[in-house]
Amino acid sequence: MDDLKAKWLGAIGEAADEASLEDLRVQAVGKKGEISLKMRELGKMTPEERQVAGPALNALKDEINTALAAKKTALADAALDERLKTEWLDVTLPGRDRRTGTVHPVSQVWEEVTAIFADMGFAVAEGPQIETDWYNFDALNIPSHHPARAEMDTFYMHRAEGDDRPPHVLRTHTSPVQIRSMEAQGAPIRTISPGRVYRADYDQTHTPMFHQVEGLAIDRDISMANLKWVLEEFFSAYFGTSVKTRFRASHFPFTEPSAEVDIQCSWEGGTVKVGEGDDWLEVLGSGMVHPKVLSAAGVDPAEWQGFAFGMGIDRIAMLKYGIPDLRAFFDSDLRWLRHYGFPALQVPTIRGGV
Repeated sequence: MDDLKAKWLGAIGEAADEASLEDLRVQAVGKKGEISLKMRELGKMTPEERQVAGPALNALKDEINTALAAKKTALADAALDERLKTEWLDVTLPGRDRRTGTVHPVSQVWEEVTAIFADMGFAVAEGPQIETDWYNFDALNIPSHHPARAEMDTFYMHRAEGDDRPPHVLRTHTSPVQIRSMEAQGAPIRTISPGRVYRADYDQTHTPMFHQVEGLAIDRDISMANLKWVLEEFFSAYFGTSVKTRFRASHFPFTEPSAEVDIQCSWEGGTVKVGEGDDWLEVLGSGMVHPKVLSAAGVDPAEWQGFAFGMGIDRIAMLKYGIPDLRAFFDSDLRWLRHYGFPALQVPTIRGGV
C-alpha cells in the first residue's frame, strides 16, 4: 500500500497538464486501474485479511482522488493565471459609450397633439388604414367626379377579375374614422383621429405616406366660434406663444361652410416664426360638418351640428422644430434622426394654458 501511495501521489504531483492528469486517473482508479484491480482481489482473501486490506485500499483510493482533484484545480488556476497575463482588462477604465435611440419627431408631435386635445376633452379614435370606398368617399359627401377619386391622387387596391365592387383604397385622410366613431357612439361626440394617410404625391412638402390628425366635435349648439377658440388654444399651447388665426372661405365636400385656416407668423432670414408679425401661413382646413355627412353616420342633422378640422402632423412638426424638407422624415437617415430626434424619456412639452 505504501508503495502504491508513493507511486501515484508522486506521478500526480509531476503531472504537467490536465490531459496527463486524466491519464493518471484512469491508470490508478479507473475501471481497469491498478488500485481498482487490487480491490477486486479482496474476494480471494480470507475474512481476516479483508478486514485489514479493505479499509486500507478504500483510504488509498480516497487519498488518490483527493490528490487528483487538488492537482486539477491547481492546473486550472495556473492556466488561468497564464492566460490573464496576455488577456487582461482594466476594470477601472470607463465603459464604451453606446448611442441611445431617439424618438422620431412625428412620434413626439403626435404625443404633443394628443396631450393638448386631451386637456380640452377630446378622445382619441383610430380606424383601419385600408378603407372601403364608402367610408373614404361616399359617406363624406365626395361625389364620383371629384378629383380626389382619380387614380392619380388615390391608391386603389386590386380587385379580382369579374368583381364589380368598388375597390378598397389606402385612406386619403382620417375622416373615415370620424364616420365610424359617430356610427359607434352617436352624438354628442368629441374626438381627434391621428394616423397615417396615403396620397399619390411626392415633393418637398408632400410624400405618398404622411401623418394627419383630424378633429370632430358634435353637439346641439356648436358653432364656428367654438372651432376658432379650439384651434387658437391648440396652436398657442403647441407653439408656446399666443397664436392668432385667420379664416378664409373655402370649399370641402364634407363641411359647409368651409374655411382654410391661417396662423399669424413672420418670415426672417428664410425661417418662419409663429405668433408674431404681419404674415399668415395656411396650416389646415376646417368647417361645420355637412348635414349629409351627419346623416351618413346615423346622426340627425336637424338635432345635432358640429365642426371638423384636419392638419398634417408632419407639417406642424416642420414648423415647430425647423425641419425644412418633409421627405427627410422617411429617409431613415440616422444622422437626421440624431439631430432632430428626442430623448426617449423626454415628456412632450405643452406650454400655455388650455
